[in-house]
Amino acid sequence: MPLSAFSQVPGDALRMATDPFKREVGGDSPLSSLLCRYAQAVFIFIAQSSACNATHPIRQRCARWMLLTHDRVGSDEFPLTHEFLSQMLAVRRASVTEAAGSLQKLGLISYKRGRIAVTDRAGLEAASCECYGVIRREFDRMVG
Repeated sequence: MPLSAFSQVPGDALRMATDPFKREVGGDSPLSSLLCRYAQAVFIFIAQSSACNATHPIRQRCARWMLLTHDRVGSDEFPLTHEFLSQMLAVRRASVTEAAGSLQKLGLISYKRGRIAVTDRAGLEAASCECYGVIRREFDRMVG
């Protein structure tokens, strides 16, 4: 495969052999349907994130990424480095440091040595751009 995959945060993963996977996704199986819906939600995520990165201020984009991570990890605290955020948001690391510092001063997050803690979820949502809601609604609609 010409691509590589990585995990944003530590966690558990499952692996399945190719032949049983192909059997499970063949035809009109529930797994096949779920994978198609998930792929659609990921396409929306990619498109919306690309538009967001091109148009919205870094602080709003940073809040969006933190909210999306918060949604997926199931915890108010999670590992997330400025270096990783800078790559995902297509900005310099110093810009992420400034944006995260601003969110921390507002009391929305706390940040220390590569760990983010969401301290005011509603406030972080208000600090984000509308792209977070678009992505979240699509995942909720397609995957549940």
